[in-house]
Amino acid sequence: MDTHRSAVATISDRVKHFYSTKTAFRVYHGSTNSTRHADFDPSTIVDVSALNNILSISPSTLTATVEPNVPMHVLVRETTKVGLLPPVVMEFPAITVGGGFIGTAGESSSFKHGFFDRTVVEAEVVLANGDVVNASEKGGHEEKGLFEGLRGSFGTLGVLTCVKMRLVEMRRFVQVSYLPVTSFEHAVQTLQEETKRGEADYVDGVLFAKDSGAIVTGRLTDKTPSSILPLRRFSRPWDEWFWVHAKSLVSKAVMTTELVPVDDYLFRYDRGAFWMGMYAYKHFMVPFTRLTRFLLDYFMHTRIMYHALHASGYTDQYIIQDIALPAPNTEAFVQWVHEKLGLYPLWLCPLRNDGRSSMGHPQEFGGAVGGKVDGVYEGEYINVGVWGPCPSSQTEYLRTNRELEDKVRELGGLKWLYGRVFYTEDEWWQIYDKTTYNSLRQKYNATSLPTIWDKVKDRVEANDAESGLTGLLKRKMKRNGLLSGLYGIYKAVRGGDYILKQKKA
Repeated sequence: MDTHRSAVATISDRVKHFYSTKTAFRVYHGSTNSTRHADFDPSTIVDVSALNNILSISPSTLTATVEPNVPMHVLVRETTKVGLLPPVVMEFPAITVGGGFIGTAGESSSFKHGFFDRTVVEAEVVLANGDVVNASEKGGHEEKGLFEGLRGSFGTLGVLTCVKMRLVEMRRFVQVSYLPVTSFEHAVQTLQEETKRGEADYVDGVLFAKDSGAIVTGRLTDKTPSSILPLRRFSRPWDEWFWVHAKSLVSKAVMTTELVPVDDYLFRYDRGAFWMGMYAYKHFMVPFTRLTRFLLDYFMHTRIMYHALHASGYTDQYIIQDIALPAPNTEAFVQWVHEKLGLYPLWLCPLRNDGRSSMGHPQEFGGAVGGKVDGVYEGEYINVGVWGPCPSSQTEYLRTNRELEDKVRELGGLKWLYGRVFYTEDEWWQIYDKTTYNSLRQKYNATSLPTIWDKVKDRVEANDAESGLTGLLKRKMKRNGLLSGLYGIYKAVRGGDYILKQKKA
């Protein structure tokens, strides 16, 4: 704890300096799972990338005290040593505890435990004036108000330095069942039935086509693998990708059940980044076979893929959006995606009814739900993951994303803000609660920090604005799909930082 306190004191001093000089600053974590264009100036950042330690794990209280830059795979590795698990584990190993708390992070257990921030019971924060405070869900009015405000605040109320979070007892395996579905309506209906049945610890779904999909349920268990319950793994290079395996089972048109080691289940989408890796094979004209997936496994993990995505500029060519929709409006949205975009697979993930308050301080939704208006909607949500190429001109790309945002607003949905945002500022504040949010920022001296809108609004990529021969070459390379892809791979393998700006000599 002494090392932690020293690090927090250093951060506090730097924040106080920026506050006294009225200098706007941003918090630098060292990595990102966002697809937005972003870069950081080293002279105006608060670097928290070294806050990556687990301070304690308590089996007696079922809690862990964790610094914000601890990634999911490290947290899971350490908690499982004492027979415990985080209730909500984001599917990519490098997603961090801090990102899950102040961002928006849901997974297949979120129908039961809520978003990741709902598993946090206490937070330590350096406010924008440098004060170090603790806030908890059970604190007094002031303390609880700050704690609630931190959800989905994206670092705009202060610098998160530590959280205390709940844990649950683990089991060796997840008993995974694949339920075939044959339509959008069937998929949504089955998803809701399985969440209400009360038997599953995990529920999500994948749509492979309009008439083909799988709802996948999981239960923690200590059962032993057998001929009836075969063992299935997804983490080794020779294992099949999860969604490819699920698709093969759906073709049998009967429910299939397997035992999957806990770690393999929790990070089942890491290899291939769900199915985004499939598009890399198509882009480089490499056959998408089990052999090539084995041979190229190193490049197909999310850590490498996110680095390559940013370096290549492909965020300008792909729709990468997660949307939480009122459950009764989900079918209408998926039908729109089918007709307008034709993108498959699609991911479905049920969410608890308190999820909206964790998504960037939105206003309540009182529009049409299930075809009728009936006050403010307070029911469950379903996350739809829409990820795939948008092969068109930049004008068409922007128009398509704008149409998607219009449809999301019409149906009462909210976007995960890791994705690119194309709203105008006026549109943004029609969705998000400017009055309440700004009052929180004033109360906690955070008006010198960027707002959420400042952080997520779409920007021209730095390379596009760069002048001279270097800028020209980068723009030409970006427009050449093969060259930009190779450049992305080169940068990912080489490593280094792809977020911080390089200081000019």
